[in-house]
Amino acid sequence: MVIVMAPEATQDDVEAIVELVATAGGEAFASRGVSRTIIGLIGDVDQFTALNLRGMRGVADVVRVSAPYKLVSRGNHPERSTVTVRGVPIGPDTVTLIAGPCAVETPQQTLEAAQMAKAAGATLLRGGAYKPRTSPYAFQGLGEAGLRILADVREETGLPIVTEVVDAHDVALVASYADMLQVGTRNAQNFALLQAVGAAGRPVMLKRGMTATIEEWLMAAEYIAQRGNLDIVLCERGIRTYETATRNTLDISAVPVVQRLSHLPVIVDPSHSGGRRDLVLPLTRAAIAIGADGLIIDVHPNPEQALCDGPQALVDGDLAELATVMRDFPALVNRTLTVSPAMSPAMSTAATPV
Repeated sequence: MVIVMAPEATQDDVEAIVELVATAGGEAFASRGVSRTIIGLIGDVDQFTALNLRGMRGVADVVRVSAPYKLVSRGNHPERSTVTVRGVPIGPDTVTLIAGPCAVETPQQTLEAAQMAKAAGATLLRGGAYKPRTSPYAFQGLGEAGLRILADVREETGLPIVTEVVDAHDVALVASYADMLQVGTRNAQNFALLQAVGAAGRPVMLKRGMTATIEEWLMAAEYIAQRGNLDIVLCERGIRTYETATRNTLDISAVPVVQRLSHLPVIVDPSHSGGRRDLVLPLTRAAIAIGADGLIIDVHPNPEQALCDGPQALVDGDLAELATVMRDFPALVNRTLTVSPAMSPAMSTAATPV
C-alpha cells in the first residue's frame, strides 16, 4: 500500500502518518520526488485500512499496489516521471544524451572526451573515477583524484557529472562531487549500496544487473526509493546470454516493458551492450526508436590507449554521425533532444547535497 501526498503537504503531515502507521504495527517509508512525496507502507494491509488514512491531512490518495515493488510501480504513480539532474531532464518528452570516457585517466583526456561528448549533443558527462573490474589487475580508477578531475571538467564545460559509486562507504565522498550517482551492473543487488545511495540526496542511475530479471531490477530500484529517493533512472545495459558475438545482449524489449510497469525513466547503454564501436550507432538508433528516454555512450580521444573499454568508445569520426542521429531521430518518436540549461553558479563548484 502507498500513500500519495498532496503537493502542499508538509513535513508534519508526513510524520503524522508515519507515527500513525507505527501504532498499527507497520512501517512507513517516505520517498520525495520533484513535486510530491509518496509513503510506502509495510505491514498488515487490513490494519492500515482501519486507520482511515484517506482522511489524514495532506493525503491526496491511498493506493493498494499488488506489485512487489510499490514505490516505483505505475500502479502507485500512473504518469511517467521526469528526473532532473542539475536542470537537465530525463523523461518521457525528451531524449537525453549522457556521454564521456568510461574511465577518468588524465585531466586532458577527460576534458577532450567531454568536449567531444558536448559537440555530439550530450548534456551530461559520464566518467568513472572508481571502476569495478572483473580482474583485480585491471585499472581500478583514480578514486578521489578522478572526482576532482571531473569537477574541473564540469567547470570548464558546464556538463553535470554522472559517475559510479562502488562501495557504500564512498557514497558521501562521491556525492560531494557528483550530480548523479551511478550504480553499475555488478552492484545492482548490493543492497547496502542501494540503500546508501537512496539516502544520499542525489539522483541515481541504476544499471540492470547482467543476469537480473526485470522484476529483480525494479526491486533493486525499490531499495533506493524506500530510503527516500524517487529520482531514479533505470539503465538497460545488456544482459548475459549464451551469445558470444556481442559483449552482452541488448534487451531492447526491456525498455517498453519497464515503462509499462514503472514510472521511472529508462535509458540504454549501447556501448557496454554491444562492446564494439561499430555497433554503438545502430543500437543508438534502435534505442531511440523503441522509446528510450536517453542514452549513455562512451567516447575517448585516443581509444587505442584507453585504460578501460577502448574498443567500444566512439572517436571523432563517429561523432558527426552520432550528432546527426541525436538531432534527427527524437522527432520521429515525438520527442526533442535535451539541450543544456544555462550553467548555474552552483554547478561551477563541487556539488552540494540537495
